[in-house]
Amino acid sequence: MSEDRTRSLLELLINVSREVATALDLRTVLQRLLFAAIQYVGGERGSIVVMDDMGKPVDATIVYGKQFHDHTTQQLRDTVERGLAGWVVQHRKPALVPDTSKDDRWLRRADDSLENSGAKSAICVPLMARERLVGVLTLVHSVPNAFSEEHLDLMQTIADQASVAVLNARLYTESQRTARVMSALAEGAAAINTSLEMPDVWRRILNQTMQALQVETVALALIDTVNGDLIFHAAAGHNSGNIPGRRIPVGQGLAGLVIQDGHGLVAPVVKSETRYTEVDRFGGIEMRALAIAPIQSQGKVIGVLEAINPISGSFDPDAMVVMTGLGSLAGTTIQNAELFELLQKAHQHYRELFEDSVDTILITDWEGKVLEANRQAVKLSGYSVEQLHSMSIDQLHEINWNKTGLNFESLKRDLECNYESSLHRQDGGSTPIEVHARRVEFEETDSAQWILRDITERKELDALRDDMTSMIYHDLRSPLGNIVSSLEMMSGLMPAGDDTLNTMFNIARNSTARIQRLVNSLLDINRLEAGQQIVDQNSVDPVLLVREAIRDVEPGANARQQTLINKATSVLPLIWVDVDMIHRVFINLMENAIKFTLVEGRIEIGAQTTDGIFVKFWVRDNGPGISTSDQDRIFDKFTRLRGKDRPGGLGVGLAFCRLAVLGHGGEIWIESEVGKGTTFWLTLPVAQKKATGQLKRQTGRLTIKPDR
Repeated sequence: MSEDRTRSLLELLINVSREVATALDLRTVLQRLLFAAIQYVGGERGSIVVMDDMGKPVDATIVYGKQFHDHTTQQLRDTVERGLAGWVVQHRKPALVPDTSKDDRWLRRADDSLENSGAKSAICVPLMARERLVGVLTLVHSVPNAFSEEHLDLMQTIADQASVAVLNARLYTESQRTARVMSALAEGAAAINTSLEMPDVWRRILNQTMQALQVETVALALIDTVNGDLIFHAAAGHNSGNIPGRRIPVGQGLAGLVIQDGHGLVAPVVKSETRYTEVDRFGGIEMRALAIAPIQSQGKVIGVLEAINPISGSFDPDAMVVMTGLGSLAGTTIQNAELFELLQKAHQHYRELFEDSVDTILITDWEGKVLEANRQAVKLSGYSVEQLHSMSIDQLHEINWNKTGLNFESLKRDLECNYESSLHRQDGGSTPIEVHARRVEFEETDSAQWILRDITERKELDALRDDMTSMIYHDLRSPLGNIVSSLEMMSGLMPAGDDTLNTMFNIARNSTARIQRLVNSLLDINRLEAGQQIVDQNSVDPVLLVREAIRDVEPGANARQQTLINKATSVLPLIWVDVDMIHRVFINLMENAIKFTLVEGRIEIGAQTTDGIFVKFWVRDNGPGISTSDQDRIFDKFTRLRGKDRPGGLGVGLAFCRLAVLGHGGEIWIESEVGKGTTFWLTLPVAQKKATGQLKRQTGRLTIKPDR
């Protein structure tokens, strides 16, 4: 694999990891992952289906273009049982379908007809976390053969990077939901809930029912959540041994009526009850009188309680009131026990995630003492678990107290924080880390969680970028200057009237000027980032500055048949700037607009006065626009927007623009809407002491000679 491809892949994995690792809400993680897959791989629609440990779909996100679409339970079932996704789930291997009309694995719907979208191209990959299938990711392109094996490999790489985050979000969501429901039901179950073991809970409910109603036999049945049948799980009393395991089909018998209506019934004389059927009969028991009450939880019927044959011969008038109360209490207690089991599993899952996390995770008290450390913490630090338990968090890394607050006050207020630091290893070395700290409840103790992510690879990549930048402006600047000087000398030796030679000469001069601007911008970025001040400032006419910049970018716009519109034509006050630097800012912004605007597009540059202190400029295009998430990072160094038909580049132009404008005391910002174009705004200071002078063109840039 080439160095450029390796670097791009590392950037992709870092971006995907950042997108999905900063959220725990399952729906948010799925949306971010799906948009990232569409952005980096391509396609016009896609879906992610998340599955539980039993292989059943539990949630999904479906996107057409930029819109989310709802789904039904049946659609999820069809997705994972049939078609391409079903094949991937069954074989746990990625799949590439160049033409859906020629592949039997593709589940054809009405949309696939020739009258609609017709044949498509699709790729589908499994999301595997620790050899467990946690979901399936599918992308679809409207054009057959749009996807290749390279797209499939890239898609699988993204899925491998994000699968643990998806599993983590799923388990976290399940745990949160379980904990909330458990908390809501705990108080109601206190009366009879002395145990949370389900068989013991059933036994206590039956004993209380039998004692309260004084009957010969009692039975408890719950609705099967899979098919709706009523299944008897426990019974007590006379001849009750044959009742557990008995199944009543959904909607049948007296029990079916109770579940349907949500109200109990009493049959004082079973022989006279016309609604009594064979499904209500229990072997070995002669039913003389029968009372059935619904077991309810959170307003929903989850089962029934049956009381058979009162010892006195008939039920008391208040029997159904008692039964209904017992049914409600039983529902709360049963739900509590079920949720307790789920919570235990969730805690076990959390423990497994804690131990198996690829990141170093430490739990500390509010004194900073390490309470828990996962395996990765031992591996990265070199300390044993016992040694870590005897240490404090500030011994392991340099804490940014401005972020955490003195004595962790910010964390105690539930304010999460992120910063970079160095991990002090047991061997005396250090490892660069990214720290994410937050307040958590761990083992019923108020604690602080520290996630220490090894960023060695990222730092090495940054160093490679810095080396590349250094090489560009140190090793290229001098020979480039010689080329520029040689071209200027050659201009005086050019024979007159040779249009072909003049055209080639202009191409060479424009190209070297563009390279020179890039090198100078890289040099300026390093200077400005180092805090150096801009000293070579002069008064200049902004109208002339804009006009000269337009002249330099006109060849590129003409080549793409684009229209350049100059709205900076009114009289404006002089501005106090480094002429060469701001000239390059305008060129960068306009070349950026030319690059991202379609052929025959429209680019506009303008200027206006504001408050007498600044002149406001804008560069506007009618291109594809920039998403809100990308707007937050568009001015970062080495940042490039990725996706289908996105032009390449070093990603330094806008970073230079931001640093140059801020260095002049101005501001720069962006306004954009996807599909409706982009506008870059910037302000530059008005010259307070207006110097007058002559403006002239020299070596491809605008200069000014102030009068003395």
